[in-house]
Amino acid sequence: MAGSIKRAIIKITGELFQKDNDPLSSERYDIVARKILQITSVTGIQLAIVVGGGNIFRGRNANPEVDRSEADFAGMLATIMNGVLLREALTRNGAEDTRLMTAIHVQDFAEPYIKLKARHHLENNRLVIIAGGLGKPFFSTDSAVVQYAKELLCDIIFKASTVDGVYSSDPKNDPDAKRYKTISYGQAIAKRLKIMDQTAFSMCEESGIPIFVFNVENLDKLPTVLKGDYSIGTLIKG
Repeated sequence: MAGSIKRAIIKITGELFQKDNDPLSSERYDIVARKILQITSVTGIQLAIVVGGGNIFRGRNANPEVDRSEADFAGMLATIMNGVLLREALTRNGAEDTRLMTAIHVQDFAEPYIKLKARHHLENNRLVIIAGGLGKPFFSTDSAVVQYAKELLCDIIFKASTVDGVYSSDPKNDPDAKRYKTISYGQAIAKRLKIMDQTAFSMCEESGIPIFVFNVENLDKLPTVLKGDYSIGTLIKG
């Protein structure tokens, strides 16, 4: 499969942009930007990036008294803040034609997400950052990355996580948890493994797009993954 991967999409958790008590660390945006540029320069892959907003605000973590849809919109705006700052870091580090596209229209500083336009940018080897989730409440960034993977005809989804793959149980609580090298969608569902929210995972199973789950700290190792070495995480496929 490795040789056939020409276009990929990666979900980057917002927590990656946080350092200590600074939720918007310029140092962290720089580090992520340089790692992304290393991936594209070494592999030549067309890459779309979906950013989360957990370093700023998560709608699902809002006080239960807060209207859920309003909280989700606030979370979407948090992802757009990360998108703006990641684009700035990428352009400053050499990727001057990086495009930020959003599901929520903020035309003064981002392009509206249009499927064919995003494909055009990728075909012209521009990095595409997609922020704002799906632009609708009650859908996670997991659902967004799967939807965009389908629309942009991506060959694989990279899910950057806080653990190095998919385990039989929570490795943070169970020292005997087993990490899977590969697993099928059916096995993951049968074992009730928490990889993505169920809506997103069902969408991924239906589309047949493989998912590679890895530790976000190993972002700079994706070139070896694209050569076929999946040892740093878990590959989920049909």
